[in-house]
Amino acid sequence: MSLLTRWGWLSRLKSRTWAFKRMARGLRLFIPMTNDVLRGRFRPVPWKAFAIMVAAVGYLLLPFDLIPDFIVLFGVLDDVVIVGWLLNRIDAQLEPYRAWRLDKDPTTHRL
Repeated sequence: MSLLTRWGWLSRLKSRTWAFKRMARGLRLFIPMTNDVLRGRFRPVPWKAFAIMVAAVGYLLLPFDLIPDFIVLFGVLDDVVIVGWLLNRIDAQLEPYRAWRLDKDPTTHRL
């Protein structure tokens, strides 16, 4: 019996696919939103979304972590969990932009 099966990690990952989809959706929408903000097409500026993105990138790039990366598996795992949680928060902050895009172009697929 493999370690993944014994601890039920695979079933846990499958049950949390909604979180992964939300993270991907937030990332996919963040760059176009940034472009629209910089060009002045979308207001008010979603400062909280930008702050969360800076925190996520900073956590990945800066040398301090809750668990140092040299501790095998757990060092990387804390990065994945924290950055994933932050990206999930970004998606929630992008709802006004999502609605604005849908109003601007009704043929756009719901992002």
